[in-house]
Amino acid sequence: MLRFLLMRIASAIPVLAILSLVTFAIIQAPPGDYADYIRSQLINQGGASFAEADAQAQAYRVEHGLDKPLPVQYLNWIGGIVTRGDFGYSLYYNKPVAEVVGERLPRTLLLALVCHLLASVLGITFGIWAATRQYTWIDSTLSAIAFLGMTVPRFLMALIIVYLLVFQFNVSEIGSFFSPQYGGAPWSWAKFVDLVKHVWPVVAIATFGGLAYNMRVMRGNLLDTLNAQYVETAKAKGLTGSAVVMRHAVPNALHPLVMYQGVVLPYMLTGEIETAIIFALPTVGPAIVGSMAVGDVYVTATFMMVLSATLIVGNIIADMLLVLLDPRVRQFGEG
Repeated sequence: MLRFLLMRIASAIPVLAILSLVTFAIIQAPPGDYADYIRSQLINQGGASFAEADAQAQAYRVEHGLDKPLPVQYLNWIGGIVTRGDFGYSLYYNKPVAEVVGERLPRTLLLALVCHLLASVLGITFGIWAATRQYTWIDSTLSAIAFLGMTVPRFLMALIIVYLLVFQFNVSEIGSFFSPQYGGAPWSWAKFVDLVKHVWPVVAIATFGGLAYNMRVMRGNLLDTLNAQYVETAKAKGLTGSAVVMRHAVPNALHPLVMYQGVVLPYMLTGEIETAIIFALPTVGPAIVGSMAVGDVYVTATFMMVLSATLIVGNIIADMLLVLLDPRVRQFGEG
């Protein structure tokens, strides 16, 4: 197991290198950069002439190395990461990229992990419940909920909740994690309650979508597994229905959901883009969209690298979980 883990980590290094190169090239492919954004701002908001704005934009481009060829910019960026742990400087946020990532990534990860945990536990539980009560009103109700969760766009649900909160319940504190009095206060039960009051719409929307997917997959896989020969054999041996389901059917039906963990980490980080933008929460999603809009290439490239790394880490975690779940995988790996 340790050897397999080390091999996967070693193979991830060249994959990350290739992904960083491709990502950087794609981000730089559209015409324009942050200097062009500065020029447009000077003209539209500063009242400068085109010549004056263009001169300042060119000076800014030279000062920050944006005038250099694309390969040189990439080598400078990746060299700073490898040698100094320097991910570059955010031109839009006017601070090191590491600080931008450090401010947004932990809170996004925590928020996404809570949503994923709730979606997994509730979705798998409801999927088992629906499969073991096939064609009953419980199964029909849960299937309808899953259908809504997978078809209704998240941004639409977010807009509806924003409308209800603002225009029906007169809630004014939208767009932050805390009320002003708790922003810099130490953690307490009151601050935690205030956090829940601010983030519950995002958690509810993200959990609803993930719950629907997990429930549909679990229900379908469990129904197939319950008709398998080894399940019929277990029933013939006299095992109770709950023992057959939980001990034999459920572990095998979980395989697709375990492998899904390999792609769920980056999805957790970006899946809240629509909701976070509508609620104006300072998380990873709006930062990616905002940096791409103004040409802040180092922020965009770093966040895309983070997503690539989480995808690789997620696949490794999924492999480990599958090995722990299924003894046949362990035997095949040892052989």
